[in-house]
Amino acid sequence: MTDALIVWIADLGEDGVGVAGSKIAKLGSLRTLGVKVPRGFALTTHAYLQFIRETGLRNAIERFLGEVDDPDDIDQVEAAAESIRRAFHAAPIPPIIGAAVEEAYELLSDECRDLNVPVAVRSSATGEDGAEASFAGQFETVLGVSGVGDVLDAVKVCWASLYNGRAVSYRLHHDLDHASSPMAVGIIELIHARSSGVAFSIHPVSGKRDRMVIEANWGWGEAVVQGLVTPDHVEIGKSDRRVLTYQEHTKVVVSSFDYSQGRVVQVPMPSRLANRRVLDEEELDTIVDAVLEIEAHYGYPVDVEWVIGRYRRVGEPVVIVQTRPETVHAPAPSRARLGFDVASIARRTVLSRSEDG
Repeated sequence: MTDALIVWIADLGEDGVGVAGSKIAKLGSLRTLGVKVPRGFALTTHAYLQFIRETGLRNAIERFLGEVDDPDDIDQVEAAAESIRRAFHAAPIPPIIGAAVEEAYELLSDECRDLNVPVAVRSSATGEDGAEASFAGQFETVLGVSGVGDVLDAVKVCWASLYNGRAVSYRLHHDLDHASSPMAVGIIELIHARSSGVAFSIHPVSGKRDRMVIEANWGWGEAVVQGLVTPDHVEIGKSDRRVLTYQEHTKVVVSSFDYSQGRVVQVPMPSRLANRRVLDEEELDTIVDAVLEIEAHYGYPVDVEWVIGRYRRVGEPVVIVQTRPETVHAPAPSRARLGFDVASIARRTVLSRSEDG
């Protein structure tokens, strides 16, 4: 494992999982494939390990978890996990880590030509696509963060989310060393989204490999995550790219970045867009192109989070902000308990439609 504190997405490949976590390493891998991804960098797993060592958190984690007598006692596990998360939020960032993030953030701001560029701060666990995938989506992402101080606060939110109740319970039940699953954090430019959503290279409920599912919403996905709107639902035949179904839904709010507040807010949806299809034919084709290319590259079904930028021109690629394996053979109830990111919400939406007929 490298002792670097910062690694840039542009320098990452698939072999960077141990340094940058699965989520951010995959962005580097996709970039080498020619897929458009956001600019940004990762605060590495080495930085995380240095943080918990220098602040005494490593000992605190062991102490709190040592108080758990029964891993099946949900209240006991959650109490220990909450104590650990509080300790993370209270611990100061070591100066050397803070300085490294500040320097990288300033370079990213210069590259994006935006002083204190708004970023998404995204957790990137090393086991997120493997055994720990059962609770992927419960690790935190903080959107619309601006300024190095707020970025560092968001980093601690992401680090602390490694100790959500489900993750702690999983590691206790499997007798895993909690320190063996360090958390990297991605700091990536926030794409000003005209629309965003998730695409599955196979049907995420039935497992049918001859069709894709795309869920789309105006703006960012926060309104979907919060249950304020239902995204458009599109099913497409993979062989002929024919739209099999396109279900539009009325959207009363949209997630937007408020520069005066420096955060993502929900604002009323303009009436002209409330009942309009989010994606036109060209945009659908472009998303399909990206998903099929990614699936072919990895050789297995994937789900992909995508963003169409506000100023995207016809013919330009969509921006891919995350991809991971799509597994379709988990029992329906466990799929419905997946986490709170866009892809997980989309799975639950597709599942509920399937159950309703």
